[in-house]
Amino acid sequence: MKDLLMLNSRSNFVEGRVNDPRFQHDFTIIDAYDLPGFDLTPYKAMVVPGLIDQEFLWKEKELIREFLDSGRVLVFSGHLFRPWLPGASSFVPRTIRSYHDYVVSVRQPHPVFEGVKPEDMTFNKGVAGFFARGHHPAPEGAEVLLTLPDGEPIVYIDRSSTKGTIFVHSGNDLFGYMSSESTSRRIGPQLIRWIRDEHEQLQAKGEAV
Repeated sequence: MKDLLMLNSRSNFVEGRVNDPRFQHDFTIIDAYDLPGFDLTPYKAMVVPGLIDQEFLWKEKELIREFLDSGRVLVFSGHLFRPWLPGASSFVPRTIRSYHDYVVSVRQPHPVFEGVKPEDMTFNKGVAGFFARGHHPAPEGAEVLLTLPDGEPIVYIDRSSTKGTIFVHSGNDLFGYMSSESTSRRIGPQLIRWIRDEHEQLQAKGEAV
């Protein structure tokens, strides 16, 4: 059931997933530069990794908006610096004085992070800072899920900027945690389930209008 689309940023992080059996069932992975001529009709969601060419996506921002306005989901993990993503603001790095500045807190429980210990997001093999080192200011009405110590939104869901749903994480690709030995390995599979549930709700909402 390859109903999810992942853009290949030509980085090692994504290239390694092309033949990874954990992604074969769920994802079609395409070169990001093939996006303009690619048939997006079969896909419920688009996953955009952080090391993507944002200058290119900025030129294709109308295509991305059309995808979302058709009642679908977009997941972005990374540092936004071009306005290609509807409703989103540029990444704001956090001033770091100690590892305490990286501590992840749960603002609102959510199925994507169910059973994931905050300390397993804060620390990776005893080192803090891999999960998030800053934030994107959340648009009005967004649902903030995770925060840094001063309340900066690490992860938010935006259902207001388009007719679809935008899931934004200000750090490394969340699907990369599927290889983790901690509870954070739950994030990837739970995100996949949530995407499909969210798409189903979006489609039902569209049919009711």
